Amino acid sequence: MPTPEEKAAFAERLKFAMKRAPEKLRGSTDLSNQFNLRHHGEQPVSPQTAHKWLSGRTIPTHDKLETLARWFGVDVHWLHYGPPPGNVTAAVPRPRKLDEKYPLSEESLELASKIESLSAHHRYLVQELIAQFYGDADTD
Repeated sequence: MPTPEEKAAFAERLKFAMKRAPEKLRGSTDLSNQFNLRHHGEQPVSPQTAHKWLSGRTIPTHDKLETLARWFGVDVHWLHYGPPPGNVTAAVPRPRKLDEKYPLSEESLELASKIESLSAHHRYLVQELIAQFYGDADTD
């Protein structure tokens, strides 16, 4: 049985993964609706169940965790339990690879447009800032 701390930590990881999603998810109703489009289980997930996930009251079953992880492009273990012990670099999911298709959203297009309009020096600074958060993606 998961402890309240484990449930709260799961909720934080789920919220983090949701923020990275190309879709704009505004809460438990959006989460449950979009989840049900992707999950092929017997019973759909209600907004109340999604709210329990987001508020740290429950952790989904393994089949639902797999759907969430696949949807958000994160590791199932990371989503459920957090990073493996002693593996600090796995705490943050890696950005997508250059050759991997990335679903475009209005927000990502707007951000790309803003970055593109910066001077060469400022684009370099943005690139360096991202490298600080994620490490050098070229070393993979």
